[in-house]
Amino acid sequence: MSDTMAQPSKLRMMLEMIRFSHTIFALPFAALATVMAIKLPLPDGAAVRVRPLDLVAILICMVAARSVAMAFNRLADQAIDAGNPRTAGRHLPAGLLGRHEVTIFAILCAVGFLVGCALFLPNWLPLAASIPVLMFLCGYSLAKRFTAAAHLWLGVALSLAPICVWAALRGSAVLADPSDLLPPVILAAAVALWVTGFDIIYACQDEAFDRSEGLQSVPARFGAKGAFRIAAACHAGMVLVLLVLPSVVPALGLGWIYYAAVGSIAALLIYEHCLVRPDDLDRINQAFFQVNSIVSVGLLVAAGIDCWMG
Repeated sequence: MSDTMAQPSKLRMMLEMIRFSHTIFALPFAALATVMAIKLPLPDGAAVRVRPLDLVAILICMVAARSVAMAFNRLADQAIDAGNPRTAGRHLPAGLLGRHEVTIFAILCAVGFLVGCALFLPNWLPLAASIPVLMFLCGYSLAKRFTAAAHLWLGVALSLAPICVWAALRGSAVLADPSDLLPPVILAAAVALWVTGFDIIYACQDEAFDRSEGLQSVPARFGAKGAFRIAAACHAGMVLVLLVLPSVVPALGLGWIYYAAVGSIAALLIYEHCLVRPDDLDRINQAFFQVNSIVSVGLLVAAGIDCWMG
């Protein structure tokens, strides 16, 4: 009886460890790429045919890939987390979960990702890219040991979602003409800038620790004030990239609803930068979790509606 009752507790701790609820940051962009990929006809004028299995595969791949990356991150950073007062209470350094358990979890999630990619067959592109994608996602966990661009690495990692979804649904078009990837690449650039910006802000909490341990980060290199300026530039770049999308890909039919959403996103990002300051990081969780979830979900809803109305 006790073993049976322990299983949900272990699973719950595993999901807490990888912050499963934060999947909401990237999943809406994968969903938006799905809507865009269906909206645009193929080069021969035919409509994109999406099977229900494809939608299931997208969900499996998104959840599994992020879970692998987060589990690997916790394994790679266990010693670092243990020495940092802010992270010493995390599941691995606190002994709530063992390395063996987390390793098995990561392997199972990696297998799940490969299975998800295989579901797109006969489109072989997702399966061919699966291992390189997983390697890049996990590589982020090691990046801060040698480059302050680790924040950008994380941004690019999350930005792969719309590109991979596009290739999974429009494989023949992508192989025939790589320029077919332009719409998701623009969306991916916005995602990369957005994630890079808020990860830089989040890293300001560990400025002193990173510097003392010789870890690379924008706050450790440029200080909190410099980091906030760089983050603001990234977020301004995100808004500009989003504003460019309708004119570059007019066939998406994005109009006033989309532009209103981009304006709202700009306001939310300004609000995010008002919530936290270099000398006041007390509300960083509110800025990081609440505002960013509204940004991703809001853009999906607005752009999705505009695509189908346009």
